Amino acid sequence: MARKYSRGASKDVEREMHKFKRGKLKSGKGGRGGRVKSRKQAIAIGLSEARKEGKRVPKRRRK
Repeated sequence: MARKYSRGASKDVEREMHKFKRGKLKSGKGGRGGRVKSRKQAIAIGLSEARKEGKRVPKRRRK
């Protein structure tokens, strides 16, 4: 079975989680949104970065 997420995308998420655990991850443009408080938000930021770089990531789920 093929991977849904590219290895590069996984690295991006891993990097953001590392920042989150150290308390250094900020949200919003230029980090003006304040500190990230949840794991889910940290993962979303990592996936968003991967999408911007054109890595293989499934589309966002819409509600």
